[in-house]
Amino acid sequence: MRKLTLVIGNKNYSSWSLRPWLVLRQAGVDFDEIRVPLYRPDSAAALAPLSPSGLVPVLHDGDLKVWDSLAICEYINERFPDCRLWPDDMAVRAIARAVSAEMHSGFIALRSAMSMNLRGYYPDEGRTPECVSDIDRILAIWTECRQRYGVGGDFLFGRFSIADAMYAPVVLRFQTYAVPLEGSARAYADTLLALPALQEWIEASQGETEHVEMFDVYD
Repeated sequence: MRKLTLVIGNKNYSSWSLRPWLVLRQAGVDFDEIRVPLYRPDSAAALAPLSPSGLVPVLHDGDLKVWDSLAICEYINERFPDCRLWPDDMAVRAIARAVSAEMHSGFIALRSAMSMNLRGYYPDEGRTPECVSDIDRILAIWTECRQRYGVGGDFLFGRFSIADAMYAPVVLRFQTYAVPLEGSARAYADTLLALPALQEWIEASQGETEHVEMFDVYD
């Protein structure tokens, strides 16, 4: 079987890169990683031969290039069906896809006010009314999924799924901005933070030297 290659951006800042990277790690798939630092004068030229969209992440499987985080995760699920990256039940799987798509396309205020920055710590920053509304919705999703579908494991739908990878960067944002978590939301965040793969990503981010001003706005 061909070895995959995942092209990613800075681990400190690139939330979209983290999602398929975490899926691959959790699925136990062996893959190569190409890291392209973003927002530099040479970033576009470096990405041009690697990414059809000029963005990260992008997955290479032989001559095939798959871009967009959720599309990559779906491809990994089909390429490695034994990893069971979605819930088995059709109805529950639909909910898992719905909350993943909501994360993929929504929560713009959260993205704007609380950008991912693992080397930063900004308690109480970014609390716009729109961002607080996004946070409330996310916590409601976590609570409902854990209560209704979380039997048999500590993740949103019991065992780890693509939905958890979609929300992993949010957990890291909540840690950076000291968003208070209680009950099942706190337990869920702690479950993700305890993953060796996520700890590996965090540790690597601490060794990066790039600083992107638009994401270091609170420094």
